Amino acid sequence: MTYLLALDQGTSSSRSVVFDCDGRVVAIAQREVPQIYPQPGWVEHDPRDLWTTQLETAREVLKKAGLAARAVQAVGITNQRETTVVWSRQTGEPVHNAIVWQDRRTEATCAGLRAQGLTDTVLQKTGLRIDAYFSGTKLKWILDHVPGVRAQAERGELAFGTVDSWLIWQLTGGQRHVTDFSNAARTMLFNIHTNTWDDELMAALDIPASLMPQALPSAAHFGHVQPQWLGAALEIGGVAGDQQSALFGQACFSAGMAKNTYGTGCFMLMHTGERFQISQNGLITTAAAQPAGAPQYALEGSVFMGGAVVQWLRDGLRAIQSSSEVQALAESVPDAGGVVLVPAFTGLGAPYWQPDSRGSITGLTRGTTLAHIARAALESIAFQSTALLHAMSRDAVAAGGVAVSELRVDGGACVNDLLMQIQADLLGIPVVRPAVIETTALGAAYLAGLHAGLYAGRDELAQQWRAERVFQPQRSREWAATQMAQWERAMRQTVAV
Repeated sequence: MTYLLALDQGTSSSRSVVFDCDGRVVAIAQREVPQIYPQPGWVEHDPRDLWTTQLETAREVLKKAGLAARAVQAVGITNQRETTVVWSRQTGEPVHNAIVWQDRRTEATCAGLRAQGLTDTVLQKTGLRIDAYFSGTKLKWILDHVPGVRAQAERGELAFGTVDSWLIWQLTGGQRHVTDFSNAARTMLFNIHTNTWDDELMAALDIPASLMPQALPSAAHFGHVQPQWLGAALEIGGVAGDQQSALFGQACFSAGMAKNTYGTGCFMLMHTGERFQISQNGLITTAAAQPAGAPQYALEGSVFMGGAVVQWLRDGLRAIQSSSEVQALAESVPDAGGVVLVPAFTGLGAPYWQPDSRGSITGLTRGTTLAHIARAALESIAFQSTALLHAMSRDAVAAGGVAVSELRVDGGACVNDLLMQIQADLLGIPVVRPAVIETTALGAAYLAGLHAGLYAGRDELAQQWRAERVFQPQRSREWAATQMAQWERAMRQTVAV
């Protein structure tokens, strides 16, 4: 039997998964990653924590699987995307904490770029909106605010990368400074028509070119893991940002297929094939995970607070002891009792794009209980995702395609049956949960397997995909429209600071 190892470095945890060549999970290891909150709206990681926890889980998962490293055919890496790391090429030490994708500190820089008239340039070249979410302004912040760093960068002494690049640098002993097209596409510095770093955008943000990693297709040779780390010189053959990796792992290979990942945030992607399409409904365009060949694209909508709202119930309100308890608490009431929770803790993402909004709870009465708030928290995840799919379907129809006919789901929160049923009821289309919900890691493994020649192509991978459960809509469209109207009303009442 041939095995593939996927390293899945996320916002909340580092995970490693061993798959067999049929895409079945053999073993999983996971460790939480600490987050650092220096001030409101700022979110950081210690990059060393990302590396050490990822390495620990890789070693642990091989032990759990009972495998020697030489049994692994190839390694795939998937990662939280826009999180920004800068490190010394000589020592490999970071010059500052990683600035996490959720961080909003560079909103003023973004406003300046918009004032310079760069909105359309960025959109046409990168598919992105000018927003603090993306890596470019985070990199500029580090260069401008950490003493001595800009001078070091201009001397060519530093390297920039998203988390994939940081891990590859460590795994290869500093021999490879690379990324893939899907991660590069999230920097606001990468032209996704030509798959190259864009000189005009780099100049606009005053980024020295020497900082940038080499960008490669998502299935390619990214280097070899040093034997000291896992026991063999394993080839890294697949890399993709977590959401594009999940789209690949869900076998959404053709235009019109869509998936939603329910993680810390929620991320919905619809494949658009080789068609670069600008959204008219508040979405962004991004590079899909792709082997070598013509560029491939997807429309994407990002919800900043998805499963994180359940963490807030646990850690902030102390309403539950563990995240797994939320379904039972929410099911203890028949509905949210008129309560609507808008979890705009770090602003609102697509399709609203209101970075200054803050969260709200409306509809409270003397009869409101923690159970009602818990149910409203779950519903908030489904409401935000419904708004995304509606926007996505409008874009698809406007481009001559058809509305999304089913939604494939994955991520930790998709195991919550109540949430998935609410989602199907709001959308009015089937919500399909796959037999393997580790689709983010599976996508990276599949990309590595393609590069290693384990699979003939994407058709073979599509045949391996299996549904575990289909959630059919059980409510009327009138009910769904009333619920969404209530959500939109509450969303408009969120407080801008």
